[in-house]
Amino acid sequence: MWEISSGQTPFINYEHENDIVMNIINGIRPKIVPGTPLEYKNLMKECWDADPLKRPDANTLCNKINDINLHYQNMSDELFKSEMDNLDMSKVEENYTSSRLSTSKIHNFGNLPEPRNATEGKSV
Repeated sequence: MWEISSGQTPFINYEHENDIVMNIINGIRPKIVPGTPLEYKNLMKECWDADPLKRPDANTLCNKINDINLHYQNMSDELFKSEMDNLDMSKVEENYTSSRLSTSKIHNFGNLPEPRNATEGKSV
């Protein structure tokens, strides 16, 4: 979800996957992009819960994203324009303009500590 809102791969500045894994386990999450709708932010945070049983399942996630999409589709043009005008897009572009080709990899890590949830101020 973060990749959709930012247009970037999460933790793109980390060179070593082990560093990423340990930071995520310790509650570090990517900084949420300015201008991300509140409903989408909240859903993303639910998906980041350290306890997998507290995360939404695929059906719930799909339904909530559809609801968010419908909300914005049904919004009046004036209200939508007002929301867009309030975004500081220069800040969004400034923070997320670098790009780097990324591919998915599978890693096996053993003896990892118990995952923790992110806390306010613990983002990169």
